[in-house]
Formats: sequence, C-alpha cells, structure tokens
Amino acid sequence: MISSLEYNTERNQLLIPEYGRHIQKLVDHCRALETKEERNRMATAIIGVMGNLNPHLRDVADFQHKLWDQLFVIADFNLDVDSPYPIPNREELAARPPKMSYPQKRPRYRFYGNNIQGMINVALGWEKGEKREALAYIIANHMKKSFLNWNKDTVDDAVIFKHLFELSEGEINLAAKEEDLLESKSLIYRNTSTSRSSTNTTNHKRQHGKKSGRTTTNNNNNNNRRRNN
Repeated sequence: MISSLEYNTERNQLLIPEYGRHIQKLVDHCRALETKEERNRMATAIIGVMGNLNPHLRDVADFQHKLWDQLFVIADFNLDVDSPYPIPNREELAARPPKMSYPQKRPRYRFYGNNIQGMINVALGWEKGEKREALAYIIANHMKKSFLNWNKDTVDDAVIFKHLFELSEGEINLAAKEEDLLESKSLIYRNTSTSRSSTNTTNHKRQHGKKSGRTTTNNNNNNNRRRNN
C-alpha cells in the first residue's frame, strides 16, 4: 500500500493548475486511447466537466472555444481529436501582442490640459462666423477657469486671449473684439457651488438626525414620568 503513494515531486507539472490533477489525468488518458472515435467522445466529456468547474465562463463570449483551446493546452498540443474550432498551436498562444505606443502630449501650457487643445482644433475646423466666435468665447472662459484653478489670483483677459492666440496658431484672435470674458468671481463660484451644496446637504442630514434623536429621547422620558406618577 505504501508503494502506491504518489508524491507531487514525482508528478508531471500541471499546465493549467486551475483545473486540478484529475482533469490532467483525464486528458492523459484521452491521449492514450487507441481509436479516434473514443478520443472524440472522451474529449467532449472532458469539455463538459471543465465547463462545470468554471460556470463563470458561460457568460464569456465563445466560452466553448475557450474551453477547447484550454483542452489542447492541457494536452501539451499533442491530442488527435476533431475539434469544432480551429486547433491552436504553441506559437500562436505564446505570441505577444505588439507594443502599444503611449501618446506623449506635451501641451504648451500644462495648466490648461490637453482637452483645451482638442477644443481649439474643433473650433478651427468650423467656418468663420457667429457660431465659431461663440465657441471661441466658451473655450476662452474655460481656459480662464482652468487658469484660476492653477493660480487663485485674478487673471487679466488679455493673458487668456494671448494664450488662445498662440494655441490656435494665430487663427483665433479675441483681443480685437470688444466683448469681455466672465468675471473671475463668477468662475470660481461655479467651481465651488457644487461642493458647497453637497456639504450643506450633509450637514442638514446630520442636524436632522440629531433633532430626531433628541425628540425620541424626550418622548421616552415623558413616558417614564407618566408611569412613575
């Protein structure tokens, strides 16, 4: 009986440890079958067991295809059966995808971010007219708000107009217009109004909870006094 013990150091390495030793042995037994008909029947049965062991794969698209690929991986790509899907090879699964190039965008003024440049490029694609001019002022106001986030002091509109002129390669020149941008106080207030309203709502809930607790305590005290009397 001692001679039948099997140690992990004497076993073959599991190619997909998630399926365990029993699936590995079933696949080895399937490879040892003589006829292809027997191997096909057992391979289909093994696929069913593998699907039951991983029910979450049923929500994955083409999960049956995934199971068949894993079957051939467990068999070390040495299994002569009829697969309903193209049989993978070692080179295809071991191949690495091409390295993706990381976009390196270095804006001229970092406090505006990359989205401002994209908005300016969109504006430059429009025909000149009232619609493009209105979009240019929207962009300029957004630039002013971003500038105030970086520098809390006031900023002159001429600085924003100059930066917009540079970022648009001289195509958008609002300095020649008579219209001014929004005031700094208005832009800062818009930034902080949302956070203030959420804070006020939280404080109101806390105060309401305290009042409710006090009311409950007072009612309990009154009931106790009545009982004692």
